[in-house]
Amino acid sequence: MNQHNTSFLDRADRPRIVYHHRRASEARASAPTMVFLPGYASDMTGTKALALDGWAEREGLAMLRFDYAGCGASGGGFEDQGLADWRDDALALIDTVVDGPVLLIGSSMGGWLALLVALARPKRVAGIAGIAAAPDFTMWGFSQEEKITLLTEGRLEKPSDYGPEPMVTTRKFWQSGEGNRVLIGEIAIDCPVRLIQGQNDADVPWQYALETQKQLRSADVQLLLIKDGDHRLSRDTDIALLIQTVGNLLGSLAEA
Repeated sequence: MNQHNTSFLDRADRPRIVYHHRRASEARASAPTMVFLPGYASDMTGTKALALDGWAEREGLAMLRFDYAGCGASGGGFEDQGLADWRDDALALIDTVVDGPVLLIGSSMGGWLALLVALARPKRVAGIAGIAAAPDFTMWGFSQEEKITLLTEGRLEKPSDYGPEPMVTTRKFWQSGEGNRVLIGEIAIDCPVRLIQGQNDADVPWQYALETQKQLRSADVQLLLIKDGDHRLSRDTDIALLIQTVGNLLGSLAEA
């Protein structure tokens, strides 16, 4: 079985990135490499990332998982990063580690980053799968009071539903997000896109998945709404749907 080890990408101007790159079997060498893009303050060891990686191993598929700068095992300070920095982390790995086409799989903020990466590398991105994708959440995810706090004090702390530590947002990240919004007009992406969205998501209102679908230029966009799905979409049934969706997308790309 094809094993993968922890690897490092050192750059002169940015922190060291830690990544796992699973190479494809000979039989699946022509399939795109799956690239998992975690959510805000998340890392490559989340439930969905590991489930996809296990599936990739069983299927002989190539997969890249990594931690953004300031997250997980990668170097750098979390509060020093902006959205564009994390987009550039993904681009650096795609440009230097992966050969051939990629299939981007973005969770929450990672779904926003997937769109930004596809806009930056249209010839490399063969498809996108978004899980509770949260494009433009700097615009709609904060109250007016919270935005004022960000701008005047430089950071905002909110209680987190996902751990004991508060969720910190910095002015740098917020301004970087506002400078990279995609829902303000047509999203010039032509590859197939699959969006999986829970309608019981307390963090990303499902209407934004409809808006994303509408703004994408691609004609091949499918939106899967899960009526009782929450933001994590990490239940066994959710994971099974994610793997089925990605598998079907890879299959359709192979036939194209």
